[in-house]
Amino acid sequence: MENTSWIGEVFSNPFLRGLCIGLLIAAILWARGWLKARELNTNLKKLREHLHTKLEIDSAENERRKGEIDKLRQERDNLRNMVQVLNQKPGRQELRQVQIYQKAIEIMFEKSPGFAPAWQITVREAEEEIKRAERGIIPFFKRMTNSSPGSDKSSKKPLELEQSTGH
Repeated sequence: MENTSWIGEVFSNPFLRGLCIGLLIAAILWARGWLKARELNTNLKKLREHLHTKLEIDSAENERRKGEIDKLRQERDNLRNMVQVLNQKPGRQELRQVQIYQKAIEIMFEKSPGFAPAWQITVREAEEEIKRAERGIIPFFKRMTNSSPGSDKSSKKPLELEQSTGH
């Protein structure tokens, strides 16, 4: 019974009773805190794993994009080089100049109402002059120097020339 009297004295003393109640509350709070910390640590581990996985995926995607960008840069450079080579080929500059002239003519047709008839007359005169030059003596010398036995053009044109001189 002495044990019960000793416990009774402890619970009868207000200081010790408050101390026991405080320790009990502290133990409960400590247990809850420990459980919460354990839960937070498991969540932290999961989040780290997710972050690691995401970083691996992003890294692979970035590497793929870098490779694609490098490939596109190389293609762009190749295309730029091809454009330069094509622009340097014979006839490309002339074609470009013809396109510029064509655009200028279209603009003049729109801006100048009297330009169109005068232009058409001038074009007809130029076409006739070219046709006369093609039938004249300069093309005759060109045909004689450039003619090859296997080509159809060279076989037809001297015949036309012979027929025209035979009349």
